[in-house]
Amino acid sequence: MTDDIIPSDIAILDLLRKSDSLSIADFASLMEVTATAVRQRLTRLMAQGYIDRETARAGRGRPSHQYCLTAKGRRKTGSNFADLAIALWQEIRGIQDVEVRRGLLQRLAKRLADVYADQIAGETIEEKMESLAGLFGERKIPFTVTREPDKLPILTALACPYPDLAEQDRTICSMEKILFSQLLGKQVSLTQCRLDGESCCTFVVRSEGTS
Repeated sequence: MTDDIIPSDIAILDLLRKSDSLSIADFASLMEVTATAVRQRLTRLMAQGYIDRETARAGRGRPSHQYCLTAKGRRKTGSNFADLAIALWQEIRGIQDVEVRRGLLQRLAKRLADVYADQIAGETIEEKMESLAGLFGERKIPFTVTREPDKLPILTALACPYPDLAEQDRTICSMEKILFSQLLGKQVSLTQCRLDGESCCTFVVRSEGTS
């Protein structure tokens, strides 16, 4: 099922951002719609993994259900962090000590790698690249993996994951390269970059002995 949220469901997520949990009756009252309409939207959002249902029992009566945001739902509803990200990146750029700045980039890449690590599957580099491409694809950032005979696979980013940041400072490309190296377990090189006028960014595994 697609992760796209239809406009009529956004109100559900907005209400849950303001409350720890709500019942169907709560939603129906706040949104001024029928309980049936609420159930349809909740079922759809649960199938997409954005909300979860908890059962509460009170005495001998029928159990009641409360609905709350999942971690995925919180990320979806709170995804507008572009201004904050740019401000933080500008602070990183302002660090004059090259070694300190490099060390911070490495720690940031490591932190992201820890977040994504359990979502990367596969034994071979190509399988891991396919898994990585799928991970970014879920975030609406298209990646492809290609391989020519007797050559190492190529990971291609058809769109930039960090367009606002990259336009200001290509150091973000260095962090992305470190991130991919950690997730793939091999050092990768950025062989083409959109900031150089190329149509896309490509990452390849370094051959043994390549610096």
